[in-house]
Amino acid sequence: MKSSSRECSKCGNRLSQYNSESLCAPCSRVGDAPRIPDRAWRDDQVHRALAAWDFGELLRLLRRRSGLSQMAVRSMTGLTQSFISDLERGRKQLGGGDAIIDVLNGLGLPADLSPLLLTPFGEAEREPSLGHIDPALPWSADRMVTSLDMAIGGVMKRRGVLTLSGAGLMQYVLQSTIASPEAMASTSADGAKVTAPLIASLQATTDELRMADASSGSGSLASTSLSHLKILLGLMKHGAYDEALGRRLAAVTADAAAQTGWYTFDGGDHAKAQKLFLAALRAAHASGDPRLTAGALSYLAIHGYSVGDPRDAVTAARTARQTISNQDAPALQAMLLTRQARGHARLREERAARAALEEARTLCAQGKGEDDPYWLYWIKPGEILGQTASCFLDLGRPAEAAEAFDAARGELSRDEVRTTAQFLSRAATAHMQTENPDAGWATGQEVLSLVNGVHSARLDDHLRSMLREARRFEASPSARALLERGEAVMKRRAAA
Repeated sequence: MKSSSRECSKCGNRLSQYNSESLCAPCSRVGDAPRIPDRAWRDDQVHRALAAWDFGELLRLLRRRSGLSQMAVRSMTGLTQSFISDLERGRKQLGGGDAIIDVLNGLGLPADLSPLLLTPFGEAEREPSLGHIDPALPWSADRMVTSLDMAIGGVMKRRGVLTLSGAGLMQYVLQSTIASPEAMASTSADGAKVTAPLIASLQATTDELRMADASSGSGSLASTSLSHLKILLGLMKHGAYDEALGRRLAAVTADAAAQTGWYTFDGGDHAKAQKLFLAALRAAHASGDPRLTAGALSYLAIHGYSVGDPRDAVTAARTARQTISNQDAPALQAMLLTRQARGHARLREERAARAALEEARTLCAQGKGEDDPYWLYWIKPGEILGQTASCFLDLGRPAEAAEAFDAARGELSRDEVRTTAQFLSRAATAHMQTENPDAGWATGQEVLSLVNGVHSARLDDHLRSMLREARRFEASPSARALLERGEAVMKRRAAA
């Protein structure tokens, strides 16, 4: 194969015909560490690959323009050489938002190229009339309103944002941290004037619904919260407000959308709930409050480890933690770490789950920070213990789960009936998987005494899991008594 006669402009070494740069590979390094020269990033093909989220093509182009080997890229990114080869050939993809961030940081992505990650991907932007919103479209106030409208069942309700996972969700999540803030002032001449007292009143309604949720469950709150969210959306569309009030209105709307999504999720409509969480993420971004962004991402994490891909849960939680990295918010960080741990546990990544839980315990012990949001009242040692127990249950360690559940019982508030019933149902399941199932049957009876009047599809799922476990012990009179009572309870709940 014939080589080019061009030479490295720095050392005079002959360059390969495949090296389009003026530096050889050794001269493109700083000391012993390989680096990609800035000129390699300034190529139109590199920009197109970055905008298309084609990271395999991006690596191939950057290596070609830098004269770097796959082993050099390995030392920069931590990826294995075989994975890099498969990535460049299109046989594998980067598996999560945190992986993309790590790789781009390792490659030295120039800060001014980050906006290219916001370019629409997959296909050209469609008109809204076609009923499709590409999640990679620019983050603007108009798009935020459209996303909310679609999520609550307004315009284009039949063909709205599809349920996202994998690369699509990853891009949406990353954009929440990359996109520039949108302008929020509205000069509508015909709409109602938005005032600070009005915003405070609307926030108070959201807070009252939040407090009711832990007691009676979300089944009775979803429709009420949706009506409340529609009022907020109406003000976003037609109200008159300046930039500061617009951001405060977006903050209340983000909180309400996230809560409505939560009530919808707890009621069993997981696809609609995710649309509401995504809309809440857009409104949180518009508010400029990173804590609300982290809150919306935490709900997406729950969606991921409960009914979606646990890898999405880990990505969402990690991204949320990065979003609030400059905040004094140990309680919020602790909550996000429990979400991350649940994702790791579902993936059977025990070491990562335990590490996240240990960090969560340490942060929780610090107490509330100056920037911790007031709505995070429930992050206490008992909550961390409960999440730890749930992780152990998912990891197939029922004895440790039962021990953690027992340690957390003293922290339970009997006023939060739904939360307590859910907790105890999982505790009963853990105990029945140990050598002491009697404790599980007794705890199961406690649960059945609590659930009357609590409307929650998630609680029903936990009750069914508990009763399935009890069926393994049908020979025991105590287990049969639990099953008979439990089946009667579930029949009444289904008829309600």
